[in-house]
Amino acid sequence: MSGNAPPASRRGLLLFAHGARDATWAEPFEAVLALVRAARPQMHVTLAFLELMEPDLAAAAAQLVQRGCTQVDVVPLFLGTGGHVRRDVPLLLRRLQSEHPGTLWTLHDPIGEHPDVIEAIARAAAAAAS
Repeated sequence: MSGNAPPASRRGLLLFAHGARDATWAEPFEAVLALVRAARPQMHVTLAFLELMEPDLAAAAAQLVQRGCTQVDVVPLFLGTGGHVRRDVPLLLRRLQSEHPGTLWTLHDPIGEHPDVIEAIARAAAAAAS
């Protein structure tokens, strides 16, 4: 751990998905949440939705702050950088920063742009055609 990083117990990870009217749509994201929590049991990890589902970003962020998180990494569970990630999410994070000035909010690239995810999608797509 570097000298500037907060202890893991004060660090949070906020997984951020779009949301949908159909509750079953969230199941893969809840599975990701469970796997991340299992992989990082010392870290506070939560899932939030942009719209149509709960908790929203503000509520999930407030939970992390309440748990003592002073640094939160926000990972959009989107396939790419579209309008939401480019415009809406940074605006929402600026609002969080003003509401919770004692917490550093770091926005990461959408998970779908990570090379490992692109590879996994390609493998799954190729396997579907086998």
